[in-house]
Amino acid sequence: MPSPTNFRALSWLPITLLFGLASALAGGDFISDTRISQQRESRETRTDEQLAQDWGLRAEDWVRYRQLQQGPLGVYSPNLDPLTALGIEARNDEERRRYAELQVHAESARVAKELAYQRAYDQAWKRLYPNLLPVSLMDARNNSPIRLPGNGRLALFIKDNCMSCNLQVKKLQSAGLEFDLYMVGSDSDDARLRRWAQQVTLDPLSVRERRITLNHDAGRWNSLGVAGDLPALVREVDGQWQRQ
Repeated sequence: MPSPTNFRALSWLPITLLFGLASALAGGDFISDTRISQQRESRETRTDEQLAQDWGLRAEDWVRYRQLQQGPLGVYSPNLDPLTALGIEARNDEERRRYAELQVHAESARVAKELAYQRAYDQAWKRLYPNLLPVSLMDARNNSPIRLPGNGRLALFIKDNCMSCNLQVKKLQSAGLEFDLYMVGSDSDDARLRRWAQQVTLDPLSVRERRITLNHDAGRWNSLGVAGDLPALVREVDGQWQRQ
């Protein structure tokens, strides 16, 4: 039979083991948290580096972009892309020229991809819905204001329930002109735009072949700064949009 002293030692043994186990676990948790934090920081670092590479930027460029977004520029233009932000806040002519060239390359690549997909989309539409007028894919999926590209084509801005707008469309169509049509106030409702096109008897073949395109305005009309009411037939001339 163990002595009282030995009994007391044995009785404390499980508690000592428990304290040791708890300490080990605590240490393990600490190590685990440290590793997780290090891994998270490593992932974030790689993400920033990858984002910089996506825009053709250097690591120091991305750091400066982050800083700019925390200042007045980020308040005035919170969604400005890195190249535009850095170009606007360029510290000298060399920087400004470099960012401008990077942006030209980036936008050229983006537009090429979008046009390639738009062509694939148009082909799929003709195959799957040959009797339904297509609405421009990129316009219908974007709810934010979009800059109107100056591609040399006529752009006609109209609104629903507008007799003079309908007459303008018929006039352009009868003349065989190619143009991009934008409905102001369409709320990105494809069905509404198609109903209007059917009411004015817009030529389905011209739409399918994109001699005439159907688009939601998505804020373009207000961004042009052209005075006057709708309908508005405009074209870009020397960088300025003018009524025709």
